[in-house]
Amino acid sequence: MVENKVYSLPIHSNSFSNVEAIQSLLISMLAERLEREPGEIDIYKDFSDYSISSLEAINLSANLEKILNHKFSPTLFWDYSNINTLSLYLAEQMNVSESISELSADKEPNNSLIENTKYVEILPEYYNFEFYPKYLQLEQQLAEIEALGTTNPFFTVHDGVAKDTTIVDQRKLINYSTYNYLGMSGDSTISKAAKQAIDYYGTSVSASRISSGEKLLHLELEKEIADLIGTEDCIVYVGGHATNVATISHLFGRDDLIVYDLLDHNSILEGCLLSGATMIAFPHNEWQALDKILYEHRHNYKRVLVVIEGVYSADGDIPNLPKFIEVKKRHKAFLMVDEAHSIGVLGKQGRGIGEYFAIDPIDVDLWMGTLSKSFASCGGYIAGCKALVKYLKYTAPGFVYSVGISPPNAGAALAAIRLLKAQPERVSCLQQRAKLFLELAKERGLNTGMSGDSAIVSIILGKSLQSIQLAEALFNRDINVQPMFYPSVPENAARLRFFISCNHTEEQIHFTVDTLVEEWTKIKSK
Repeated sequence: MVENKVYSLPIHSNSFSNVEAIQSLLISMLAERLEREPGEIDIYKDFSDYSISSLEAINLSANLEKILNHKFSPTLFWDYSNINTLSLYLAEQMNVSESISELSADKEPNNSLIENTKYVEILPEYYNFEFYPKYLQLEQQLAEIEALGTTNPFFTVHDGVAKDTTIVDQRKLINYSTYNYLGMSGDSTISKAAKQAIDYYGTSVSASRISSGEKLLHLELEKEIADLIGTEDCIVYVGGHATNVATISHLFGRDDLIVYDLLDHNSILEGCLLSGATMIAFPHNEWQALDKILYEHRHNYKRVLVVIEGVYSADGDIPNLPKFIEVKKRHKAFLMVDEAHSIGVLGKQGRGIGEYFAIDPIDVDLWMGTLSKSFASCGGYIAGCKALVKYLKYTAPGFVYSVGISPPNAGAALAAIRLLKAQPERVSCLQQRAKLFLELAKERGLNTGMSGDSAIVSIILGKSLQSIQLAEALFNRDINVQPMFYPSVPENAARLRFFISCNHTEEQIHFTVDTLVEEWTKIKSK
């Protein structure tokens, strides 16, 4: 881990020498991290080639903030590929902020400063999306996939209901790329409820709920969710990703600290960034590291939020929730659990990670979940105490200024939760199928990483190219599964990610694992 070292940085306002100074700074930081001489560091070499871990990259970003006294994104070392591009960005940010400060220092604009400003040519990438560097990088990645002779695995058109099977180009494939864990989407009971909601309320509530978009259906849905989890109340948003962004950014601010798991979802990170709170990542699932961070930093902040997930979607693993509760209580912090992939999946009745560990639901301050997976709909929710929910309903911009969840989505989710309570055997079937897949994969010597007790099984392959090749080979054998590779995961952790549902049969799972081993052996032999 990179230590906080004091570097001297001779930066002068509005000077292009800032680039060279920042380059020298980055070279020094990287050289120390790699235990090399500065002359061995290539400013055009990708950061990924230096084997910098995600945690180290975030810590490097935090160190830059302190050294430059400027707020930066913790994902700097992912957003900019090498020292050259990162130093250009940093120098630009420093110059802009200093110029603005200088201009705003006087009540009247300093015309001489403006007149004497040296204007440079505006590059096309700053006003034309076709030259946007990240777009060009994307185009290059897609071209590389095409050059390998493999099919682009993204945006394939699927027909029919996404369940244990799917239809692509009139071909029927076993489907492992759907979140329809409990088979609720496509169930006649759920579809009927959505249609009835349309017939009674229309296709949209056509207004924010705080104005005139509130429907009885919304209140019934929120009551059912709160009852399922065991909380006092609940608020439903129109999108799952937006739920995290809107809630975290609204509840916490510049005087607060957010400590989050290194593998938390993008929606959590976006909410943290927008909040303006100080952000610190802790190593994945290491509650001991979280405890140490809070011992060192809790006293410097007003509110502290700890954010973890019920099931991590990349690996299918589960955190030790009771330990995280102990830590949050000890340091008087708020605890938020994202249950996007654990609600409906964990626990005998599918009530989530709280039921899985038999904890008191009130020990978690914010229960977040999505309606698009186990509940066959679209949207997200926050469940908790009445004070939390009431405050969010009256003040959260992502709720107040957004249309209410649509009648068919609300109707489908409501029917799905009620059907889950009536048919808990869907959960036990899902858990049996997922366990079978995981056990068979392990027996055949496949690397399943941290997967366990969830509906997600990751098969770690170790190279992006091989993950794409294997996904295509399985597709040709009538098995649909998506590859996951760099930069979504580290290059050495490229994988195929299998989402299991209660609709999958034992025969399908046996065939899939056998075929997976057969095709993987062929690829490795080449």
